[in-house]
Amino acid sequence: MNFDYSNKAKTLRDKVSLFMSEHVYPNEQEMLAQLDKDDRWQPIEMVESLKAKARSEGLWNLFLPSSEYGAGLTNLEYAPSCEEMGRSTFASEIFNCSAPDTGNMEVLVRYGTEEQKKLWLEPLLNGEIRSAFAMTEVEVSSSDATNIETSIKQDGDEYIINGRKWWTSGALDPRCKILILMGKSDPDNSDRYRQQSQILVPLPSEGITIKRMLPVFGYDDAPHGHAEIVFNNVRVPKTNILLGEGRGFEIAQGRLGPGRIHHCMRLIGLAERALERMCRRTKDRVAFGKPISHHGVTQERIAEARIMIEQSRLLTLKAAYMMDTVGNKIAKKEIAMIKVAAPNMACKVIDWAIQAFGGAGVTADYGLANAYAKARLLRLADGPDEVHRNQIARLELKQYDNTSSHKGGNAFVAPLDEEDGLASIPRFIS
Repeated sequence: MNFDYSNKAKTLRDKVSLFMSEHVYPNEQEMLAQLDKDDRWQPIEMVESLKAKARSEGLWNLFLPSSEYGAGLTNLEYAPSCEEMGRSTFASEIFNCSAPDTGNMEVLVRYGTEEQKKLWLEPLLNGEIRSAFAMTEVEVSSSDATNIETSIKQDGDEYIINGRKWWTSGALDPRCKILILMGKSDPDNSDRYRQQSQILVPLPSEGITIKRMLPVFGYDDAPHGHAEIVFNNVRVPKTNILLGEGRGFEIAQGRLGPGRIHHCMRLIGLAERALERMCRRTKDRVAFGKPISHHGVTQERIAEARIMIEQSRLLTLKAAYMMDTVGNKIAKKEIAMIKVAAPNMACKVIDWAIQAFGGAGVTADYGLANAYAKARLLRLADGPDEVHRNQIARLELKQYDNTSSHKGGNAFVAPLDEEDGLASIPRFIS
């Protein structure tokens, strides 16, 4: 098992890192100022200019493994560049590598028709529009996606959509022109995993009402945002169905693996920057006659943070390596493990950094409070910790199904059923 980055991955990581140092970090405060200047729900001028610059330098759509559309990177090769992007709240969009656009583009590449690709994939690849994903619902526990109640009913050459969604990330962005919605097209199907479909819904459309913006610990995430949306007799063409009726879970399964691991890659970058800030802060501040960095409790936390970040990075790389070599189904336990480990690690490291900053840590001055909000959200997004832990436990226990053992001997370990774990698609936000 070799986690060494290829020369291609190293070159791109270095280019991304240099771009961040020259253009992103020095302009973060200006981008925040532009966001607060007038209407927070309009694109940020400097972000748009940096997007054009990133594209001109070939730092664009790096997440897509297909060289026809993206950089042709494997998951393992994408990891170091994605980690660099995670260090700044603006970076992923600047490189056209931000959720939910990434997941939606992957869906269109894998499952879209040529017409759907022309209408929606090409503008997304070009950064001309943005997109949203509507799955989680207000009235039901979406950690079990079979609970979804939004209806998709065929009526001649159209489908009619009725339902209420929330945490539809990106829908408040004025550039958002398309969303992918998951709902029930065949609620009476005896196979509860063939009841759902996914369909493309243009924005704006008659019958769609954005009810409100949902803040995360007070952060509105403008101009992106997380919306609650009502669909009231929304009509879309029959040709907007993705892959076919009853294949919503199949599409979700293909979308979830890469989306989860990308979040984890970015979280490692977020945690690295928090640790960097913590180290600089504690070396500069004096308490009780010596720099805070000389106090034992600070050194213990710095050491533990480094250990936890390295552990999460290695597990992320292992999951990425397995996704590339044996596929997402076989790697599902590793994907689930890192989806639990990385957000919890980031929350802990950022919390220690906040503690080291004292009162300044909970203000907006150093970005730590916002970083914590993002990390804490990801213990829910793309499936809550509890669902992933249950899946990990089921996969672990399954090794001991139909086993025989005797005193002093070893039990026969049965092979894993590759379909195990498909029964529950956890809720996800982006």
